Amino acid sequence: MRIKCYTISLLSLFITSVYGQKAVPVKPRILISTDIGGTDPDDNQSMTHLLMYSDKFEIEGLISSPSYGNGSKQEIIRMIDLYEKDLPKLQKHQSGFASPDYLRSITKQGYHGNVSFIGYSKATEGSNWIVKSAQKKSSQPLWILCWGGLEDLAQALHDAPEIQNKIKVYWIGGPNKKWSANSYAYIVANFPNLWFIENNSSYYGLFSKSDEPDSVAISNYYTNHIKDKSFLGKDFINYYKGEVKMGDTPSLLYMMDGDPNDPTRESWGCSFEKFNHSPRTVLDRTTTINDTIAYCSIMEMRFTVPKTKAKKESIGFWMEVPYGKTIQKWPGYYIGNDVYAIRYIPKKAEVLNYKLSSDIPEINGKTGALVATNLWPGKRSSKDDQLGSNWFTDKHDPDLYFGKIQGGKTISKWRDDILLDWSKRWEWLNE
Repeated sequence: MRIKCYTISLLSLFITSVYGQKAVPVKPRILISTDIGGTDPDDNQSMTHLLMYSDKFEIEGLISSPSYGNGSKQEIIRMIDLYEKDLPKLQKHQSGFASPDYLRSITKQGYHGNVSFIGYSKATEGSNWIVKSAQKKSSQPLWILCWGGLEDLAQALHDAPEIQNKIKVYWIGGPNKKWSANSYAYIVANFPNLWFIENNSSYYGLFSKSDEPDSVAISNYYTNHIKDKSFLGKDFINYYKGEVKMGDTPSLLYMMDGDPNDPTRESWGCSFEKFNHSPRTVLDRTTTINDTIAYCSIMEMRFTVPKTKAKKESIGFWMEVPYGKTIQKWPGYYIGNDVYAIRYIPKKAEVLNYKLSSDIPEINGKTGALVATNLWPGKRSSKDDQLGSNWFTDKHDPDLYFGKIQGGKTISKWRDDILLDWSKRWEWLNE
């Protein structure tokens, strides 16, 4: 296994100070929506990073939004408790860190699980807090940094559509898009003029091996810099054995480097380009090996079953997809007029095989295949959702691929600088 070593020297420190972060025009207002405590512990790592840099932001909300798994706001509170114990050490070196009591007061519970085909469900403490925060009088937008699903954001937009002009969104998509397909589809169809960064792959460049997206590059960073001399440091070893993933951290890095209103600039949090359509394919059948879409695109399949008496938005069948040694099951819903439908979004380039299971004879036992290619957003379709002028995504330039990772070089080149900067704060905690 290739070992990636991070060496800190006076020379690299000098280079970072000259070529690293650019000044941020104003301390940004941010709200975090996270699936922390779910199946991927990288959110705990990103929460550690956020808390250690909380002096850089006006944090207005911490929302638990687990599309999948058992995440809850209690896990956010637990992380804040660790931060509180380490805070005196941080305050010896820097002022302006967020108060633990304040952070607890803005921690809210969002929606558990993914919503039905319609794309939204009911208001939650989290979605209401998004609305309340967005409606505050301010000369700045509220930046919503989504580390998990979009269920609470979709609900907030549904309940108070006027906030779309008061917020800007940076979403770590990829696998989160797979789990949050219905909420994503609702947002792109109904709020095309939203200001939105959709990072589906570039963020992998911070932590992945170039030939294996969503892997974790091995390093000696924990041993050399994080260590176990602080409460946050002792906790960090519980996630990926201390190896650095923190896949949601690029959203924070983006807000810490230069003017966030320009996504096309070079930045520690990736660089993006405009796109004007969200790819969507709609079929009245199962897919075959001849059906090809870009990864992270919506594939929608519909099936007509005459004389259906099902309740609208009820689950009528399951799409069973092999995943490693397990089977993932995705629900299909009754959408009315004798039609059942499902949306599926592949998170990576792959050849996918699946079968449908149902109590409905016309659907049960159907099988299919699908090819997902490694260039997003890929070819156009007549069913694509048309977007406004403020949607941005991973750059498609082949020269910016980090191995298999589209746009990965827009952040991989900053990886050593990012980790060097973070190591200074770990030094504060290790005194």
